[in-house]
Amino acid sequence: MVAHCGGPLSGSFIHSLVATDICTGWTEAVPLLARDQSLVLEGLEAIRRQLPFPIRGIDLDNDSAFINETLLDWTSRQGIEFTRSRAYRSNDQAWIEQKNGAVVRRFVGHHRHSGPLAGQMLVRLYQSLRLYVNYFQPSFKLLEKSREGSATLKRYSAPATPCDRLLDHQATACELKDQLTHHRSGLDPVALLHAIREAQAALVAVSSPENGEVSQQRSLDQFLAQLPSLWQRGEARPTHAPRTRGPRHWRTRPDPFEGVWPEILAWLEEEPDITAKAVLDRLCSGHPGRFNEAHLRTLQRGVKKWRGVMARKLVYAGQDQPVTSLCPTPEPSLVGTEKTL
Repeated sequence: MVAHCGGPLSGSFIHSLVATDICTGWTEAVPLLARDQSLVLEGLEAIRRQLPFPIRGIDLDNDSAFINETLLDWTSRQGIEFTRSRAYRSNDQAWIEQKNGAVVRRFVGHHRHSGPLAGQMLVRLYQSLRLYVNYFQPSFKLLEKSREGSATLKRYSAPATPCDRLLDHQATACELKDQLTHHRSGLDPVALLHAIREAQAALVAVSSPENGEVSQQRSLDQFLAQLPSLWQRGEARPTHAPRTRGPRHWRTRPDPFEGVWPEILAWLEEEPDITAKAVLDRLCSGHPGRFNEAHLRTLQRGVKKWRGVMARKLVYAGQDQPVTSLCPTPEPSLVGTEKTL
């Protein structure tokens, strides 16, 4: 079994401790509120209790949360072989990295979540997710890879769920096979998918209150009724829905022409056809050291806006059409693209 716990990212947010069995692909995940070795140990204990088979060996990531005396003592007491990936060999964790993408990010998304309440929602999500993935989600396994010239040929096994691979394995005891078969017969994949969607919606409602509308509770019958038209929404997973953002009303940088706009407006009134480059040259002459060529694009936007306002004023001069303010301050959404030398 291989285990992984997120990456070395800064900030306070919830990590996912993910473990997968290389032989069958059986995957378990638990949330961790912090990257602490004691919490990692508790997470591994929870995973060990959930696995239907005993752990003989564990291959861990090269992280201080894993490589420590606490975890080494635990594996010694449990009779578990303790190994780690080689330094600077990221492909040693290929199995777990695959599950991080195909399972965790596929259902949890790429947003960061923090806080105990979001952790509880992740526990609820992972409990339904482990049953859905391990019992009902088939996957391929690479059997052979060869190279012929510049082409790489890969041969895969037939798609099978982790539960199917465990049932077909010759080392699986008959008692365990009966337990797995009985447990799977009592599960409903549609009900599990409904529980996953509800947990995802609750997680989004906790982490992103502005997207609270996605957390509407739906019964299983309502969930089944919307399935035929679900494709029209594009993305059915609430955790992958784009977050709503209002229009930006602030500037990202200070206005370099603050205080000289009246002077610029006077020049434009006198010479409507003057170019922004000529205006900038006058400003550089009148205010040495304050302006340079990097401010030209910002000035061009302001002049363009002023000319648009004046054109509307000319068209609607004889009507009661309200005219936009003549202030030529650039649009906030355009100021952020200003280049500075």
